[in-house]
Amino acid sequence: MCGIVGYIGKRDVAPLLLEGLQRLEYRGYDSAGIAIHAKGTGKAAGGLKTAKAKGRVRELESRLPKRFAGSTGIAHTRWATHGAPTDENAHPHRDTEGKVAVVHNGIIDNAADLRARLTAEGVVFASETDTEVLAHLIGRSTAEKLEERVREALRHIEGTYGIAVLHADFPDRIVVARNGSPVVLGIGEHEMFVSSDVAALVSHTRQVVTLDDGEMATLKADDYRTYTTEGSRTTSAPETVEYAAESYDLGGHDTYMHKEISEQADAVDRALRGRIDDRFSTVHLGGLNLDAREARGVRRVKILGCGTSYHAGQIGAQMIEELARIPSDAEPASEFRYRNPVVDPDTLYVAVSQSGETYDVLAAVQELKRKGARVLGLVNVVGSAIARETDGGIYVHAGPEVCVVSTKCFTNMVVSFALLALHLGRIRDLSVADGKRIIEGLRKLPAQIDEILKGEEDIKKLSAAYADAKSMMFIGRVRGYPVAREASLKLKEVSYIHAEAYPASELKHGPLALIEPAMPTVAIVPDDDLLEKNRAALEEIKARSGRILAVAHQEQEKADHTIVVPKNEPELDPILMGIPLQLLAYHTALALGRDIDKPRNLAKSVTVE
Repeated sequence: MCGIVGYIGKRDVAPLLLEGLQRLEYRGYDSAGIAIHAKGTGKAAGGLKTAKAKGRVRELESRLPKRFAGSTGIAHTRWATHGAPTDENAHPHRDTEGKVAVVHNGIIDNAADLRARLTAEGVVFASETDTEVLAHLIGRSTAEKLEERVREALRHIEGTYGIAVLHADFPDRIVVARNGSPVVLGIGEHEMFVSSDVAALVSHTRQVVTLDDGEMATLKADDYRTYTTEGSRTTSAPETVEYAAESYDLGGHDTYMHKEISEQADAVDRALRGRIDDRFSTVHLGGLNLDAREARGVRRVKILGCGTSYHAGQIGAQMIEELARIPSDAEPASEFRYRNPVVDPDTLYVAVSQSGETYDVLAAVQELKRKGARVLGLVNVVGSAIARETDGGIYVHAGPEVCVVSTKCFTNMVVSFALLALHLGRIRDLSVADGKRIIEGLRKLPAQIDEILKGEEDIKKLSAAYADAKSMMFIGRVRGYPVAREASLKLKEVSYIHAEAYPASELKHGPLALIEPAMPTVAIVPDDDLLEKNRAALEEIKARSGRILAVAHQEQEKADHTIVVPKNEPELDPILMGIPLQLLAYHTALALGRDIDKPRNLAKSVTVE
């Protein structure tokens, strides 16, 4: 994995592909490459040109030959899976004769077996990647059409892929295919685009076609055709992308992370817009495809996500239990799909993913659907794989999130869970008064988020006091614990400081051994019925000379520093308490000189296991 871009038309292709790769840099990558049909190629002149480089897209651009002109090409940013980040392992990959060029997102599970077979047949490999086997399989096919050669090669492949293929003998087309990794076609005027992400397309067209798993497409300058990997024609009408190119720009900010933190008030307002029903003190969530009778039949809610989405699901599970009184829990999708879970027909499953393409979550959805479960999706990207494969769901409407580290999408996910909890609660036993109370709290959120963001300079100064830490502890109880977990993850992801989250109630069962002046603790201390319990935990830390940063509704006497946040309803307080800790992670990373939008070793949309 990580990013694919392709173009066929009349324009000079290299600048377009480089621009597309730059649009995809946010996804995380370690090398980049490009392949084009050079002008004058074909069966007579024949030949593809490629350039590849370890490092950033700018390194690739600097290596392009002076004569690198053409009007058809594919390009890729790679996040290493098989083989280290090197020039040789960068995509595109070629066959022995150099007639085939392939870019690929995903993992070929049986690559080792295929590699051994091809090596025994005399193939000499130029890289350590799994992808190169696909280039050789296509290159060795004798089928008459390129589509047939690709289809024949894919029959040997086990695993996930989103691919784009060029062939020197077929200069009028790009062939693409999808199985578990996104492929999006961009429909232009006498030109066609392909990418793994609409971010690379929206500056040229907003008309897109998203391929389904098991689907292929042939792109020509004036036409496209979609069909299954078995060859049956499919009908895929273009859809209009919701956001314009400007939505993916920095908008005057130094980083996407800072931009997206600052957008959260507007994002929450978008998530609420048109959904609140004051008459019945509830919300409209028509996309759930779950009527009142079915909702009342739900006996348990199981939420599945990975990373930040999992943490949002933990908060969501607590909200659903509190407001709807339905037993609920959250679990990492990556674990759920491998433990042969009992699938209960009375359980409502909710799959959470920013991209809607997270492979572990998608695979869990597919397993649940196979076993007859009802599955809802809670995703940000309209038309994504999880959105299409679930029975219904909620779009979180956070807007494009470009930074690898999720901020505004996390907040909108939790807000969306609050809407779901309120909806289920009002169908069941939640009173009109409590419904009204939650609605009033939801409406306060945008202004309260703005109030927190206005204190950024103070948080920036605080971050300087903690940037020298080698490790940090984050603690919270009940509602505060998943906030601590997400804040811990944010700090790790973007600053590379080791951080550990623990329930505050569990400190005395082991983690107190770590407390010392060099190990700061960030404590989530809401003004709720556990306030005194949380203060007791601060006493325990202070008695052992630990430094404390509290996030609270009022100054905490035992804390060295307190970030005071506005109070909302107890069920909604976690939404607000996490936001200043996003800023803390950001400014700590900034003080340490980290590459904030491209944290090392990470990718935005994880479409492999």
